Amino acid sequence: MMSPKQISDDRGSPHFRHMPFQILHLTGNFFRIWSVYSMYRYLHQTGAPVVLFLFCCLVPSSIIFLIIQKPWKGRALSNQQIVPSLINGVITALYFILWGKGLKSCGPLRAILSEYSGAVLGVLSGVLYGRRGHVWKKVGGLIAMLVALFFLSQGWATSSLSPFSSKDTTETKEEEVVTEQALGLMGMLIPVFAGILSALRRVIARRVSLKNQQKKRLHAITITSATCFLFPLAMWDLVMGSSSSEKTTELPFSAWAFLSTIVFGIILIFYVDNIAEERLHMVFSSPRHLMVAGACIIVMELAYEMDFSLPGFIVCCLILGFGIFEATSLERSKKDSSIKSQDPSNGILGNDFDTSPILPI
Repeated sequence: MMSPKQISDDRGSPHFRHMPFQILHLTGNFFRIWSVYSMYRYLHQTGAPVVLFLFCCLVPSSIIFLIIQKPWKGRALSNQQIVPSLINGVITALYFILWGKGLKSCGPLRAILSEYSGAVLGVLSGVLYGRRGHVWKKVGGLIAMLVALFFLSQGWATSSLSPFSSKDTTETKEEEVVTEQALGLMGMLIPVFAGILSALRRVIARRVSLKNQQKKRLHAITITSATCFLFPLAMWDLVMGSSSSEKTTELPFSAWAFLSTIVFGIILIFYVDNIAEERLHMVFSSPRHLMVAGACIIVMELAYEMDFSLPGFIVCCLILGFGIFEATSLERSKKDSSIKSQDPSNGILGNDFDTSPILPI
């Protein structure tokens, strides 16, 4: 039998204390990925304009963020914080546009995994400011990520094109092969650029805000700025769609597609990622985050009965995870407990990119 002292020590261990946050992180990412698949099915079945759909989701999201965070209350924010946050809103809007276009053309699996291409900022940081030994590791990680993205573009994660799947395919899957082959590596550029912009907006948000509460208040400003930037583009989509056809462009309403994107895809995932950074020291572009997303993708691919190859998907994720690990590697041998306690950006928290001044904001 275990003594009361041993039980109390187990409960006080970091693993036991972090378990609720790990469950929250897994649940939040699961619902976020679920919203991505719902959004993809909605766009694919209705043919709705991507920009118009995202704008309709960002409007209530920005209002909710403003009501919750109230950036006009509390300690006044300086212009050095507000102006970069407004610019970050433009980057966020461009990210949403490219990511939405990539989701519609490449599918949810490729769009989600392409978001991790933002780890190339770690390679750029290492090339500009790192040591030679680390530069080669980062370049090797970049090559591994490119290989993984190339395999994804060739359909390794699909049962119809994966080299690990049997050759017995139905007539419906043969039709899917034509569309998959037409994608190629160039078709992956849109979601890849979206992933880089996503990492860039995280860099700016982290460097502008000194405290977590300021980061949340500034994020409300960023989302509002992104919504304002998307407004003329959404109206342009609406006008051009109505002028190109006799019927006025309509945005079919689907309660689950809109609500899941607003609640899980935009609002909840922001707070979940914040908790993961603070409590678990886990950022987006990290192998641990990729592992969580990969597990959720497998569940969604099977639930939605997508063209999915589990062995090919695992191979792509392993190569991509190895590339991210090497591309975002730091001097792990010099990390001790004192450094970790003083600088939360070290260790796994630094996996998005190095803390070198690549973006002097």
